[in-house]
Amino acid sequence: MSALKNSLVSALSVVVFASGLALSTASPASAATCPSAASPVARGGKAHWTLACSNGGLKVYGWVQDTAMDGRCATVTATGNGVAWIDMVQACGSGVRENFDWFIPGTRSADVILRIHDTD
Repeated sequence: MSALKNSLVSALSVVVFASGLALSTASPASAATCPSAASPVARGGKAHWTLACSNGGLKVYGWVQDTAMDGRCATVTATGNGVAWIDMVQACGSGVRENFDWFIPGTRSADVILRIHDTD
């Protein structure tokens, strides 16, 4: 795990612990390599993404949808493996679907995660 990713995970853990937020996660525990696809589902959200090798990097595209009227949001986060790159998209409100289309240069794999979290 890269130093940047360790820092981001540590910072997120501190924020979650300090604020008392409840996070639900539905995703594979290991990095996905192109080509691949996933369709994770968690209580309150679902997503679909595809990873494709493209021009010396990784294309990650798909959607995330909030599926419950519970005041929580569904978020997809992607972190490039071996490169300093991270992005996220969030859908808040039951039935709201957001699309994403990212390019991560210099890698063929990424950690892509669906999370359900409070809006506060």
